[in-house]
Amino acid sequence: MSEIEWDFLRLRLVEKHFVIKRVQSNYANSFKPRSPQPRLNPKERVLADWRRIDLTSEERAQKDSAKRIQNVMPGVLQQLGLDQRRSQLEILKVWNHAIDPNIVRHAQPTGLHKGTLFVTCDSNVWLSEIVRYRMKEILTRLRHSFGPDLILRISVRVG
Repeated sequence: MSEIEWDFLRLRLVEKHFVIKRVQSNYANSFKPRSPQPRLNPKERVLADWRRIDLTSEERAQKDSAKRIQNVMPGVLQQLGLDQRRSQLEILKVWNHAIDPNIVRHAQPTGLHKGTLFVTCDSNVWLSEIVRYRMKEILTRLRHSFGPDLILRISVRVG
């Protein structure tokens, strides 16, 4: 090995020594009597000897703070609103298949809020047709597909 490599290795050893001393002094200054430590397995014992300090309790505390993905995902999906978007896409799919094709060409569902399905149609003529003659039929078909509790009423507007 060259002289530069030896100097680099010495420097690393000195740095490691000072880091270990600083950690040991920090722990010595903040020493609080604890309950007896749990028994260490061979791996933990080797790590404690190599570090010259036992950090197993801190490592276990960090490990316990991690959360499982199955516990986190429902909250993330709710924040992003993906469940609501998925239900709106399902309503659109059923709308396109269960409702009369003439109505589908001129009216589309645009949202669902508190049991009210909002439908936007392209003209006053179709608004009148849906409100006067087809509302009951549409509501019956949608309730048959989704159950009686999801869609309670339909609000139609021109858009």
